[in-house]
Amino acid sequence: MKTAVMGAGAVGCYYGGMLARAGHAVTLIGRASHVDAMRQDGLYLEAQTFQEHISVDATTEADGASGAELVLFCVKSADTESAGRALLPHLAPGAVVLSLQNGVDNAERLRAVLPQTVVPAVVYVATEMAGPGHVKHHGRGELVIGETPASAGIATVLEAAKVPTRVSDNVMGALWAKLLVNCAYNAMSAISRLPYGELVRGVGVLDSMRAVMEECLAVARADGITVPGDSWVAIEQIAKSMPGQFSSTAQDLMRGKPTEIDYLNGYVARRGEAHGIATPVNRVLHTLVKLLGK
Repeated sequence: MKTAVMGAGAVGCYYGGMLARAGHAVTLIGRASHVDAMRQDGLYLEAQTFQEHISVDATTEADGASGAELVLFCVKSADTESAGRALLPHLAPGAVVLSLQNGVDNAERLRAVLPQTVVPAVVYVATEMAGPGHVKHHGRGELVIGETPASAGIATVLEAAKVPTRVSDNVMGALWAKLLVNCAYNAMSAISRLPYGELVRGVGVLDSMRAVMEECLAVARADGITVPGDSWVAIEQIAKSMPGQFSSTAQDLMRGKPTEIDYLNGYVARRGEAHGIATPVNRVLHTLVKLLGK
């Protein structure tokens, strides 16, 4: 399946690399430093079970998506509309766009820009760009994707590329379940500059995470969302399964890059305000990360 990755950062390079490794034609669209490295040496994928240089096409331009049957859309949430508009002239009418992004409303915002099928997905992977054209995989890698006529076929392709993929009729609930975990960890990891395992040992941290969770669940219920599973167990499990991981928000701050906090704790605060629900812990965490990012 001819595939393009719009936003070839850590997430896009990991999933694009797995598809390329399985024999699919993959074009990675990203920053010049990564593109130059990949054009010269391929994508270096340092996974937990293998390390390989993988042959891919790479470009800085959105026309790299021309002719793609599948587009993995991996840009930061703040760039959703602008990246969608950049893709629009180059996408085939039958292309399917899979949103592999943080936050819960990216697919909806992208559908307002693109006429093609846009499928929301929940991403469970820990990765980082360890250098130009070098993605390091720290753990997990599964996807949950929304139900569309194209979803079963996409899931089959991803599964064959060793990407565990499940099609869900409650993908919004799954997106909120991940948002809730992100809201619990991302800001506090960023503010403290601590990985998850150390973070949760801090005085008052678990109580604060529980307060974040309760605010998120209240807002989700007001939005008509059913969040599956035991949210507190999911929060506790993250620190156990990825104790050395810094949140993506922490990584962004440490590199001087814009964060996605407006689409995490900030989103919950905005939706809470719309419903008249107080979200003081999410609001303070959002404010502190915004201040640190200035």
